[in-house]
Amino acid sequence: MSRIGYRRLVAVALVAGIGLTGTACSSSKKDGSGSTSSADAATPLDPKTKVTISVDCEPPTTKKAERREWTDDVAAFNKIYPNVTIKSKDAFPCEDPAKFTAQLQAGTQTDTFYSYYTDLAQVLDAGQAADISDYVNAKTIPNLASIDPSVLNVLKDGGKLYGLPTSNYKMGLIYNRKIFQEAGLDPNNPPTTWDEIRQDAKVISDKLGGKGITGYMDNSGGNQGGWHLVSEMNGVGVRAVSEDGTKAAFDTAATKQVLQTLHDMRWTDKSMPADPGVQWGDVQKAMGTGKIGMYVGAPDDVTLEVQQYHADYKDLGMAPIPGGKIALMGGNDYMFKKSDSPDQIKAGIAWINFKYLTLGKGQFNYARTKADGLPVGLPEPFFFTGSAKDQDNQLKTASATIPVDNFKTYTGVDTPVLAEPPNAQKVYTVLDTVMSGVLTNKGADIDKLLKTATDQVNQLLAASS
Repeated sequence: MSRIGYRRLVAVALVAGIGLTGTACSSSKKDGSGSTSSADAATPLDPKTKVTISVDCEPPTTKKAERREWTDDVAAFNKIYPNVTIKSKDAFPCEDPAKFTAQLQAGTQTDTFYSYYTDLAQVLDAGQAADISDYVNAKTIPNLASIDPSVLNVLKDGGKLYGLPTSNYKMGLIYNRKIFQEAGLDPNNPPTTWDEIRQDAKVISDKLGGKGITGYMDNSGGNQGGWHLVSEMNGVGVRAVSEDGTKAAFDTAATKQVLQTLHDMRWTDKSMPADPGVQWGDVQKAMGTGKIGMYVGAPDDVTLEVQQYHADYKDLGMAPIPGGKIALMGGNDYMFKKSDSPDQIKAGIAWINFKYLTLGKGQFNYARTKADGLPVGLPEPFFFTGSAKDQDNQLKTASATIPVDNFKTYTGVDTPVLAEPPNAQKVYTVLDTVMSGVLTNKGADIDKLLKTATDQVNQLLAASS
């Protein structure tokens, strides 16, 4: 299972924050070390300041190239901040949900600690996150204005910022360019609407079905059916849950149309496999082994399909989420321990900025990544916008080891993103039944399936409020 696939299955419920507010007008903060004014917090760390911070998610020794890059980055960082001592914690996976919960309860996480976007509510409930609103500005994070506000909003609560993003994914359409070409379709012009997907899927199945290839595949169980349905309804502009998180919002005409299209592809066109995916990894295996033409997924799936199933990067591509209205988003970040001193927070922010948010440095040092034999060219992280996004794409293309043009229809648009809904895993479990009904029952009553699911989601949201 890939790193993001793993996190999807174990993620806790997210309480989404509200829009980014200016740091200059934030109130003074007080933490375990005392207090600091907004003006003091907004000042970058003085390189002469002596401070020690612990940071987790250092790559394990089994990942030799990644571990070496981390060590090299610490050394390069120390040339700028010679008096900052970074105590790296080797952790793989970077977050084990049970251990993470125990650390929060005991307050034993590192000073600068790794988490998933969906962890914010849990961290805040444990009282373990420092409010970094006053510390984050264009001086401490020069690329701040280029980070998609939707991404930052996931790390906010009540207008206060509690973390900085380091990676993310947004859902799109993964497709097999080789299969498209064999079916007489243009691999450089992938479908972007459900009508186009249905048309292309039928062409693929009609022409290549004799080889056991179908045009499209989807999931129906293991929380993956519900997760896919939320991704697909987001694409046509539908939220799974109301903006205030109090009630289901998915029983709409647009959702019904997506489900009807999936039903017709499965039962009328027969452009989907007879057996839908029932757990994470099913559609990825089908794509990696060349058995399907398309499915909705995230960029990291492509690496899994190459590494585990021996697909070729040149045969795989991505397009925006069908409909192009909203893309479901997930990812990871670093937060800062509530008991950190102001200087420890500043040092942690300086490290995250160097390692994860500076073009040409750290994770964006593509020339080094290429030299170390690691893949370069996937559209991930994908949180920069505007000129920073353009510069990132240029640097990536210059050192690419995989064909970046295969993803240009995906990277060429700034689809707005939306975080996973509150009580995401429970919502997905309910919506599994809707997808299962449509994909396994030719006589499925879509209206009834959505009505029942709406009632169930409303009950679980009420119970958790």
